[in-house]
Amino acid sequence: MNDDSQHNDRIISQFTRWAQPFAELPIHSAEDGMARTLAAAVIAPTDRVLDVACGPGIVACAAAAHAAHVTGIDLTPAMIEQAQARQAAAGLANLDWRTGDATALPFADASFDRVVTRYSFHHLREPGRALAEMRRVCRPGGRIVVIDATPAPECQAAYDRMETLRDPSHTSALTLDQLRGLGQAAGLEEAIVDSYRLEALLATLADADDMAALDAMFDADIASGEDRIGVQAWRAADGVRFLFPISIVAWRR
Repeated sequence: MNDDSQHNDRIISQFTRWAQPFAELPIHSAEDGMARTLAAAVIAPTDRVLDVACGPGIVACAAAAHAAHVTGIDLTPAMIEQAQARQAAAGLANLDWRTGDATALPFADASFDRVVTRYSFHHLREPGRALAEMRRVCRPGGRIVVIDATPAPECQAAYDRMETLRDPSHTSALTLDQLRGLGQAAGLEEAIVDSYRLEALLATLADADDMAALDAMFDADIASGEDRIGVQAWRAADGVRFLFPISIVAWRR
């Protein structure tokens, strides 16, 4: 088994276990982040939209209210099941779902007007390959949107250590400059750069077995007063809370 296959197996294992909790987390449906995502995508009523690494279909179902048709694709079958359930609950007809790899999309060139992915690049060993595939399946004049956590350069290593403890399928979160650089390398024209902070409760995002190590890491960071992880963490009555640093980059194809 090669490294890509091993990593894909790690992703499938992680998100099969977390499919339902992930789908139900309130932060994934946060109104401000979704509004910013849809604004960056600029979806027209005639548009065909692809949501890459769609997870439980949260972005895809939101986009379906504005588009002619939305396709969601994800590596993990359990996530597609959650997406289908979300579609059924919302009574949406203009969606379909596929199981597949973001770095080898099973679609013809120029098949979509808008291609979006959210919170996925930090799981990929080669996010540039995924962006190249997103470019390939987007029509000329279309729009490509990537939303992901983008730690500050001086916090990137500590942020990655925290995320790897929390989620073994994490590879590395790109800085904003690194993400923008991928678009430049792919020959895309930058259209929008936006950002927001997403508040999270640590205990809802990690397995119980990992909490001791994570608590220790966050407690040390909070005590230092230096915000070395770059998430402005604090200890609240219900546990450690922190702010994911999220960026949105939209490009024209």
